[in-house]
Amino acid sequence: MLLVMDAAHTQKQLDAVVKRIGELGYKAHVIPGASSIAVGITGNAGPLDPSLFEVLPGVKQAIPVSKPYKLAGRDFKRGDSVVRLQNGLAIGTDALVVIAGPCAIESEAQALRIARLVKKAGAHIFRGGAFKPRASPYAFQGLGAPALDILAAVREETGLPIVTEALDQESLEAVDRCADIIQIGARNMQNYALLREAGKLAKPVLLKWGLSATVDEWLMSAEHIMAEGNRQVILCERGIRTFADHTRNTLDLNVVPVIRKLSHLPILVDPSHGTGLRDKVAPLARAAAAVGAHGLRIEVHDRPDEALCDGPQSLLPGQLEELMAQLRAMGKALGFKL
Repeated sequence: MLLVMDAAHTQKQLDAVVKRIGELGYKAHVIPGASSIAVGITGNAGPLDPSLFEVLPGVKQAIPVSKPYKLAGRDFKRGDSVVRLQNGLAIGTDALVVIAGPCAIESEAQALRIARLVKKAGAHIFRGGAFKPRASPYAFQGLGAPALDILAAVREETGLPIVTEALDQESLEAVDRCADIIQIGARNMQNYALLREAGKLAKPVLLKWGLSATVDEWLMSAEHIMAEGNRQVILCERGIRTFADHTRNTLDLNVVPVIRKLSHLPILVDPSHGTGLRDKVAPLARAAAAVGAHGLRIEVHDRPDEALCDGPQSLLPGQLEELMAQLRAMGKALGFKL
């Protein structure tokens, strides 16, 4: 339910509406608008009776919301959300943001070497895995906490903000202390306990789309984070599971305009995990920018044959430079900038 307040409502009336919502066992979300204020209601298991709220002084209209994701959908917020980092970088505008770096942090020398190269190429955010959820228990699982210290050193030297993944409560607390953006990976998209804990933090969360999840399930996962108070959610498409085996996953670019219609949240595309093949990354990155993605998440390694994780899908630094030049040229025609 969305309550639209009368333009002439008083603060006392607004406070009374919020109080009444709480008395009924629901949660109120005050949403400032251009001409008036709205109050969103969450926590209800079924439809609410508009008459319960339209009789309250100061309420102009009570509008039922049919979608189960209220905070993540456009019913509660018409404009686009912009996530701003501490260094002023904005995600969700007409400026395409590029996140680049290795799949995993392997050593301080490796991380700093690649960070300098991706910054030189024009990337805006550095990515690198400290905790790696691998299908095989025998595969490299990441350096763990020591990698977070390395990421902090990367930010100190290069000035690039950091994004890295949290797997559980313990790693979430550690990542929160280090990173500028907390990543929740595809395998944890429906780990609701982890999502709720991330929602209690004052840190942007990059939420990847689960391999077999629907769009509604993805947005409901974002809702779990936002319902706890954290509205700084960034969505990321990283490929879904289909019957096709000519690429690692199937990158679904249809979801970009779908999400932009259903939700106000920024959406990024990860063509590295989406394809798993180096020669497919740049073409799909260009396509993602063309269909309206707010940013790209690209794996880069200067020695991919020696990489401990996902070397075959990592661009070489020179390939990233070439891609950035192509994206700048595309932006002039399509109306975005880097």
